[in-house]
Amino acid sequence: PRMHHPSPLYRHLIGALWFAFALCWLVAALGNKPTQRRESPGSRLIHVIALLLGAILIGWHDMPWPWLARRLWPISFSGYWIGLALIAGGLGFSVWARVHLGRNWSGTVTVKQGHELIRSGPYAVVRHPIYTGILVALAGTVMISGTLRAIIGLVLILAALLRKMRTEERFMLETFDGAYERYRAEVPALIPLAKPRRSAPR
Repeated sequence: PRMHHPSPLYRHLIGALWFAFALCWLVAALGNKPTQRRESPGSRLIHVIALLLGAILIGWHDMPWPWLARRLWPISFSGYWIGLALIAGGLGFSVWARVHLGRNWSGTVTVKQGHELIRSGPYAVVRHPIYTGILVALAGTVMISGTLRAIIGLVLILAALLRKMRTEERFMLETFDGAYERYRAEVPALIPLAKPRRSAPR
């Protein structure tokens, strides 16, 4: 059967998963290593603005512009539960990667003092498992929303994450040199089992 739109109860389940993810993130941020090198404030601002705009488009149900709320596909009960499974699985994968990264993690593009190149756990599957998990969870959220605004929001967040990923790759190449180049040649960036990119970023 089709759902014209997810009921408040169903939306609360989605919100609860994202809230639990955010809470885990805040707790895990405690005790990070001191920062040795950081991206510029301007670069960080561009990233944050794109993420906020994307999140607002995906999560805000009462948009003042009706055309943004246009539904592109109907949502069914099975589609809802598949989307919810993607959200739970994607966020779980991101949390696993964050915990596995330990004190080397940072919300901004940084190089920590005593920074380690992590290649085990989820980092043996993809080089940016946190982004992979977030994008899978966002895809599940968009699948349930089925609206134009959600698609636009996903594109904005994807662009922001790809931009940040390129900056991180440059930092890692400069910090770990040949070791990170070998890692890039062996492990794909975002999609498991995809062919890794072998050329260094410019």
